[in-house]
Amino acid sequence: MKLKIKFYNEGPHSALCDEEFYDAVETGLDKIEEENQLRDRLKQKSVSILTSPTTTASTHRLWPEIEKITMEQLHYARLGVGGAGGWQLFAEDGDMRMYRREEEADGLVVDPLKACHVVKGVTGHEVCEIFFSPEYRSGWEATLENMAIIENISKDTLLFLQTHKRIWPASQRDALFWSHIRRVSDDQDRDAHDLWIVCNHSTEHPDHPPNAGKCVRVYLTVCLVCQTFIDPPKDEEEIKRENITCKITYCSVG
Repeated sequence: MKLKIKFYNEGPHSALCDEEFYDAVETGLDKIEEENQLRDRLKQKSVSILTSPTTTASTHRLWPEIEKITMEQLHYARLGVGGAGGWQLFAEDGDMRMYRREEEADGLVVDPLKACHVVKGVTGHEVCEIFFSPEYRSGWEATLENMAIIENISKDTLLFLQTHKRIWPASQRDALFWSHIRRVSDDQDRDAHDLWIVCNHSTEHPDHPPNAGKCVRVYLTVCLVCQTFIDPPKDEEEIKRENITCKITYCSVG
């Protein structure tokens, strides 16, 4: 018995009718969607199996550094524009403002960057939670390839190892850093409802030495500072999303 296999040509001479063609396309798209959903579930599963922290961050060996760097970054983020040591505007687009500040570290020029923006309808806490929480990271960090939490220090402090997609011709990069989120007191802006910060800073871990494999280790210090402002509705109505504004400040060094 001979098995006949019929091959179809693509293009205008294809033997597939329109209905068969669209069914094939739909099947292919469904398969891609299933693969994406499976990949997302695997990422979520890898996050959910973390053991709960048994101590607070303040008892961890890294706490002195976490406290120092976080407060330093909060200070720099809120530093005024212009003047000696202040931020200098170099680009703007709508409500977005970009600043830089001349600075040297160990004899090298680092030139930190600062971006400021205003978003309606969300709180500062919500924005910081999305920036901090691992389950949301692949949704906004486009260059992320793999992410692992190598230590769950506390509910507000995690130790990450991230691998980023290779951009030819540069070598692939990875980063090992702690990430810390907290609400801080705001003595500069009495109109703000609250003030939150997320600070990420490179660190070291004996099980993950730098440049041990195909990746080149990058070092970073970034912070996201968010303030919530509420425009009180008239006649004591319930506060809605349209009454909420979030002022976002993002700073990056390295």
